[in-house]
Amino acid sequence: MTTAADGQGRSDLAARLTAIDERIAVAARAAGRDPAEITRIVVTKFHPASLVRELRALGVSDVGENRQQELSAKQAELAALDLTWHFIGQGQTNKAAAIRRSADVVHSVDRGRFADALDRAAQDDGLLDVLVQVNLTDDPGRGGVAPADAVALAEHVLALPSLRLRGVMAVAPLDEEPGAAFARLRAVAEGVRAVQPSASWISAGMTGDFVEAIDAGATHLRIGSAITGPRPDRG
Repeated sequence: MTTAADGQGRSDLAARLTAIDERIAVAARAAGRDPAEITRIVVTKFHPASLVRELRALGVSDVGENRQQELSAKQAELAALDLTWHFIGQGQTNKAAAIRRSADVVHSVDRGRFADALDRAAQDDGLLDVLVQVNLTDDPGRGGVAPADAVALAEHVLALPSLRLRGVMAVAPLDEEPGAAFARLRAVAEGVRAVQPSASWISAGMTGDFVEAIDAGATHLRIGSAITGPRPDRG
């Protein structure tokens, strides 16, 4: 049974989605770009599969998850829906097979061992789209490869037969103006394209900085609570 609260929730979700898409379009046009060339990924971390189902009914086709367990569970429950699943969290080599079974795109390849594990997990499932994650901070403990090492990692990925290198991904540091950080990412992306011209994706930009990311050439945005609303209480 659908309640009034359910209906209001769907209405609010639709309004938030429309508002973000309008802002993306404005930012793209301001940067001299076609909004159609930008993919908006809705990050559904900690939200139930039912929310993803509602998003699909609103036309969303790309969703992102940070944790392998959530990714696997939601993808299995919603396998009948036409969705592209993006894994955007830090990947562990011992979970590479589970990630590969559920994800269409892995944004967070930050070391050769993880790339190797994803490749070994191939089971006649075609090519897995992957991006090299770049660490734009000075903290080596953060996810991502150092910018100076991104091309070498890209070349490593290119040597793995079941992976298809799509481009680069990064998160802007909290202590730096995002436009400057994304400009550095764009330079890294150009270096990667020099070794693989088809690797044209730049996954960058979240709720607070997607305008700057679009200006720097981002092709994929990862937006969560501005669309989904507050994360549910996990008790």
